[in-house]
Amino acid sequence: MKLIAGVDIGNSTTEVCIGSVGEDGSFRFLSSASRITTGTKGTLPNVHGIKAALEEAMSAIGMPLEKLDLVRLNEAAPVIGDTAMETITETIITESSMIGHNPSTPAGAGEAVGRLLFIENMDRGMQNTPYILVASSQFSYEEVAAKLNQYEERLDIRGLILQADEAVLVENRLNKKIPIVDEVRHIDKVPEEKLAAIEVALPGTSIRMLSNPYGIATLLGLDADETRAVTPIAKSLIGKRSAVVIRTPNGNIKENILPAGEIVFHGQQELSINIDRGADEIMDRLAEAGEIRDIDGQPNTNVGNMLTRIRTSMADVAESENHDVRITDILAVDTLAPVEISGALAGETCMEKAVGIAAMVKTAHLPMQKIAERLEQDLHIRAVVAGVEAVMASLGAMTTPGTKLPLAILDMGGGSTDAAVLEPDGRVRTTHQAGAGELVTMLIQTELGLKSRTTAEQIKKYPMGKVESLFHLRLENGAMQFFEESIDPRYYGHVVLLAPDEMLRIEEDIPMERILEVRRDAKRKVFVRNAIRALRQVAPEHDLRSIPNVVLVGGSAEDFEIPEMLMQALSEYRIVCGRGNIRGTEGPRNAVATGLLLSYIGSTQEG
Repeated sequence: MKLIAGVDIGNSTTEVCIGSVGEDGSFRFLSSASRITTGTKGTLPNVHGIKAALEEAMSAIGMPLEKLDLVRLNEAAPVIGDTAMETITETIITESSMIGHNPSTPAGAGEAVGRLLFIENMDRGMQNTPYILVASSQFSYEEVAAKLNQYEERLDIRGLILQADEAVLVENRLNKKIPIVDEVRHIDKVPEEKLAAIEVALPGTSIRMLSNPYGIATLLGLDADETRAVTPIAKSLIGKRSAVVIRTPNGNIKENILPAGEIVFHGQQELSINIDRGADEIMDRLAEAGEIRDIDGQPNTNVGNMLTRIRTSMADVAESENHDVRITDILAVDTLAPVEISGALAGETCMEKAVGIAAMVKTAHLPMQKIAERLEQDLHIRAVVAGVEAVMASLGAMTTPGTKLPLAILDMGGGSTDAAVLEPDGRVRTTHQAGAGELVTMLIQTELGLKSRTTAEQIKKYPMGKVESLFHLRLENGAMQFFEESIDPRYYGHVVLLAPDEMLRIEEDIPMERILEVRRDAKRKVFVRNAIRALRQVAPEHDLRSIPNVVLVGGSAEDFEIPEMLMQALSEYRIVCGRGNIRGTEGPRNAVATGLLLSYIGSTQEG
């Protein structure tokens, strides 16, 4: 009896399937396992994850790793995702020329314009001059309130800027109510004697003057050129409840403009397109170029630098020269990205149009052979690179109950979307395209401005709810879920992710409706678009209506909403679509690893 292992190295997970082949040619599936992929897909660090998955699968049948006779690996093309921004003007502020701020706990309401004056210098203030006072955290809220009350008759105090998060505490102790903005971390950068405007909106509303460049111009007396320069600040303050903008006429404003740049497709036709044109036109131009040999970008531009970065990082992990690395496919997706405003007092950002790109990267020598050689050295077991990913996934998908030829599969993983059509006469058409789960995670993290990629990954995977009392939460679909025992008070008022057996609190203060919109939009942009693109590529005469049924496999097919999105999108082409159930036990996972074993049986029988 021989023990054979099929190993599928994915961008996110490495899956293994173990089978036995008897002397009479009989075959049995014995076990399977899955581990997180170590390193970039298709590179030598993958070996650690492969060995861990093999050990787990072999231990499940009570046998040591040394009993394996053969390891069969899939061919793996690495996929690297990154973002390319549309043209962005970065305003570099050398003397705090314009500063925007958007704290979440202001006090009071209204607008105020005046000269900045530090609270310790109030005795220098002049009558008949409007002032906005500035107080660092070394002054307690009692001291700040006492000072303002003491000077309210002598000075014209219009507003207050605080470093500490104490606006409400100060306001409660003032005789004369004024708008107060707090949480200005870098208060030492505030230039005294300069003209400033602050605005605080009523609860439930947002500011109107300081989120409008012409409003800032009205309050601070700006000319047309200065108004243009404050546009990024006005954009960053849209939807905020409070803000402060400071003018220093002698400030030196420098603009560093890095153009978005053009993508150049080297295919059957050599075509180019500026990334400013957006994802739809980029993908249309890619299709016009025909079969792609390579893709690069205009030098010294956003997209040129990004594609160079991808090429260089792949050359490093593959130990190749840059010219040996080719980008053979991309998926472009429109998105928004937060861009930090240089010189801001509290790290303010404004949302700029961006294009997210997943790139399919190939080297002159696919590094899978090196992985096979390293496995043979480490395990003393024969290892071979055995099959194209999409073909192997198709063979594995055929073990799903209720399927028959002709059969189309969509293998949706972390980095790529593979499609294949198997005809009854044995012919196979395949395609391997960039863009899948990792690009969705990147879009969610970018558009929501999340600090943690882990949070973005969790948002992609789990449904949400908002804890509205200690005994119930409102689910994302509007339904209420009640609990017999009290919910942990730490979750009260927060959006939570409903992971199996636990709630995961989202730390950022983002409305549930916004998270839901971004999550669904990202999945549609990536998975629905890529699925139709891939299936059209492999369909007879590129006609989707010629495909009768599609089996969804891969890690992303386990998602709680992606299969339903695809079923809806493909129903207009009268395609039956659903999750696979590999070998009737594995769900949509393990298709490639299973196919690697089935292809071994077929090759030995043919031999």
